Amino acid sequence: MTAAEGGRTVWSGRESGPLRRALPPARRFLAGRKGVLARLGAWSVAESAQTFLVGYGVAQAVDRGFLAGDTPAGLGWLAVAAVAVVCGAPVVRGVFAQLAGLTEPLRDGLVRRAVDRSMAEAEARPGGGDRAAVSRLTNQVEIVRDSFAGLVLTLRSFVFTAAGALLGLFSLDPALLLVVAPPLAGGLALFLVTLRPMAAAQRRALAADEALGDHAARTRGALRDITACGTRDEVARDGERLVADAADTARVLARWAAVRTLALGVAGQLPVLLLLVTVPWLRGRGVTTGALLGAFTYLAQALLPALHTLMTAIGAAGTRLLVVLDRITGTGPPPRTGTPPAAPTQDSGRRPGSPVPAVELRSVTLSYGARAEPVLDALDLRVADGEHLAVVGPSGIGKSTLTRLVAGTLAPSGGVVEVAGRTVTGRAPAELSGLRVLLPQQAYVFTATVRDNLTYLRPDASAAEIGAALRELGADGLVERLGGLDAPLVPGDLSQGERQLLVLVRAHLSTARLLLLDEATCHLDPAAEARAEEALARRPGALVVVAHRMSSALRADRILVLDGVGAACGTHPELLARSPLYRDLVGHWGETGS
Repeated sequence: MTAAEGGRTVWSGRESGPLRRALPPARRFLAGRKGVLARLGAWSVAESAQTFLVGYGVAQAVDRGFLAGDTPAGLGWLAVAAVAVVCGAPVVRGVFAQLAGLTEPLRDGLVRRAVDRSMAEAEARPGGGDRAAVSRLTNQVEIVRDSFAGLVLTLRSFVFTAAGALLGLFSLDPALLLVVAPPLAGGLALFLVTLRPMAAAQRRALAADEALGDHAARTRGALRDITACGTRDEVARDGERLVADAADTARVLARWAAVRTLALGVAGQLPVLLLLVTVPWLRGRGVTTGALLGAFTYLAQALLPALHTLMTAIGAAGTRLLVVLDRITGTGPPPRTGTPPAAPTQDSGRRPGSPVPAVELRSVTLSYGARAEPVLDALDLRVADGEHLAVVGPSGIGKSTLTRLVAGTLAPSGGVVEVAGRTVTGRAPAELSGLRVLLPQQAYVFTATVRDNLTYLRPDASAAEIGAALRELGADGLVERLGGLDAPLVPGDLSQGERQLLVLVRAHLSTARLLLLDEATCHLDPAAEARAEEALARRPGALVVVAHRMSSALRADRILVLDGVGAACGTHPELLARSPLYRDLVGHWGETGS
């Protein structure tokens, strides 16, 4: 089991990867909708004309109307500008109507892709399907659709609004472009330069925030164990490091946000200031008062709002679109075709004639998510038939995950899990029940007779066998108090410890040669726990116990210590000599008397 990198995501710096992957399918998607793009372009040209007429009408109203003493002419040109503004409503409606021809097919195609990919993953990893995957991916599809629609609207609006405004400035006087165009182009260039590093900073900030949130959640759920195990300083150091990482990424993000704000100021505000400063020069070149007012109208009413919207949308929605789209369209496992190969019945790495272990894990890794820190990382473990193994470690470290992997109810991200020489991943529940019994902390009993509950895993057990198991585990007194084997059992009438004791008898009667106890004795007193574990260890087969008390670990033949970055396995004296965490656990368990 190798060390994980502290939950941090390592970035290669090649942040343009998602963009490169998105471009070819984007071109194919747009190439198949040339008609929609043409109609959208026509409505956008109308928007350019509207922008042109607003500024041009103001300029002509001043020069040809009011300053020339022709008030009707001035009012007429203002009416032209007003009509252009009013006509913006049908133009916007036409744009949105055509936009649906792009966004809805995109959503439908991505939903199909998401569902197909989830089905392929479920087939490629039997027993490990993510039931929430389709819901999560379709939600991401809605994010893509909304972000895509916003970007199309924003980019289209800026391009055609800028075209109409620049054409208007040129028509009023080409000298106006000499003042307005350079800062506009410089600000846009500066903005484009920030896109890739800003996207990288946003991704790192997101990863740092997620890592810090995960650490806080794990720490909150394990406060008792952290205190008991004396790992407060280590946990505090991890928290400080994650806080520092989050702060560093936030500062980097803030610096790039400041550069982006500067770009907006250069492109949007500087042209206005330059226009004011150069009024004498422009007037000297014959630029009229109306042309100057028209230029200010273009800047204040068209270019500056379009620039602000563009930079905000691309900076936020654009990055989010690329990230989510890359997750949806990323390469997943190929769908299976034909009949899958049969699960091996023998360990291919085992020498012929060597004994088959009760449990064998080879390079087993388990992560809850593609970029999540592994709960188990390249773990190798071998439990011999007839061996008693205890598993110890702080809460949330992976002990229950290990029992679920061995039981076959959870599929590993990588590696092989075998029970009695057979791979458990993907096996039917009926096959698994013959190989092992998993007892969780919450004991399951049901409304029926006591006999039915005890023989649930072995209906053909005789009365003599049931009686022997009851005496072995010290549960005969409990059954007598309940009224005997044929007495009705009501789960609500039993304490948690009584439920656990009955379920332990049920496991003892099972024919499975592997018992997995995930704190299944935690509600018993130490004496009852000791008697139960010793009885289960005497039955044929292997016993794996997630230890609730140190005394439980001391009864085992070997002990497996999980600490989140490695695994140590050995006898009690061996672990005292080479595992600092085990020494801490022994010391603190001893102080609490457990």
